[in-house]
Amino acid sequence: MQFGIFDHLDRHDIPLGQYYEDRLRLIELYDRLGFYAYHLAEHHSTPLGMAPSPMLFLTAVAQRTARLRFGPLVLALPLYHPLRVAEEICMLDQLSGGRLDIGFGRGSSPVELMYYGQDPQEAPAIYAEAAELITRAITEPELTFTGEHFNFHAVPRTVEPLQTPHPPLWYGVHSPQSAERAAIKRLNTVNLDPPQDARETTDHFMRAWRQHNGDAAPPKIGIGRFIVVAGSDEEAVSLGRRAYHHWHDSFTHLFRKHGRTQQHPRPTDFDALMARGQGFAGTPDQVLHWLQDQVAVTGANYIVGQFAFGDLTFAECERSVSLFAEHVMPRLKIHSEPLTPAAT
Repeated sequence: MQFGIFDHLDRHDIPLGQYYEDRLRLIELYDRLGFYAYHLAEHHSTPLGMAPSPMLFLTAVAQRTARLRFGPLVLALPLYHPLRVAEEICMLDQLSGGRLDIGFGRGSSPVELMYYGQDPQEAPAIYAEAAELITRAITEPELTFTGEHFNFHAVPRTVEPLQTPHPPLWYGVHSPQSAERAAIKRLNTVNLDPPQDARETTDHFMRAWRQHNGDAAPPKIGIGRFIVVAGSDEEAVSLGRRAYHHWHDSFTHLFRKHGRTQQHPRPTDFDALMARGQGFAGTPDQVLHWLQDQVAVTGANYIVGQFAFGDLTFAECERSVSLFAEHVMPRLKIHSEPLTPAAT
């Protein structure tokens, strides 16, 4: 069992320069404590995401860490020129000593795409085409590509990635159909859905994996969860309630502003989030037992914690993460049997 971090970089009311520095200090702590990877969301024109250029922020992460892997989860490909993305992937993989992971997506918010002058209805087709040609651009010495949205002829690759054939690829799954596509493409996945829904997705992934990849070991099948650890149950829940309120306000900001229905909605309060199995706050022992149940139900082999969210201070996050790393991570590794998603 390995452990990762998911981060929106959602803003609260400290000065932005200090906010960035505090988050980089926290990421240095993730590195020292043995987390596997740091996964960063991309958002635009919203307090939900203070890293509208994920690769720029991750370049700073590369320089402040030594072992931690990192990457966008996901790059909203309709907002990029694919050749520029390919070149930046190669550069950052080299600069980090081969620690880059990459997630591609179509963009989760139609409003954000529209701000950039993009048609959300075209986003899935643009994403699919761009993901294919970016993968080719970073693995082939010369790119020729003819598609509906992009056409290139004999473009030379002058910068190559350090990892071969390319950095590991990730995908955020929200349905059995998306899980099947990810399995066919041999992608690592992260699922943010409630446990039973995540299990259905895992089972679809594993059926498709076995059909197309035989007995090969599956990649990382992750679940993303809000996690707060403190010395007492009361303290942890109080922190979670306070911080989640701020996070949820940012999460729904653009949808409320434009009168749109929230995509991939989350409960309005932390207690409801815990009741749905998408987050938890408690002592190290309570968090350990909760995660053991999560792994058993979902079939996940990778736990991705969202420890920094809302108005949690650096000190509060530092303590929560340190307690988790000292008292939860090693015990879950010892006491949880290696789990393979159920075959059906």
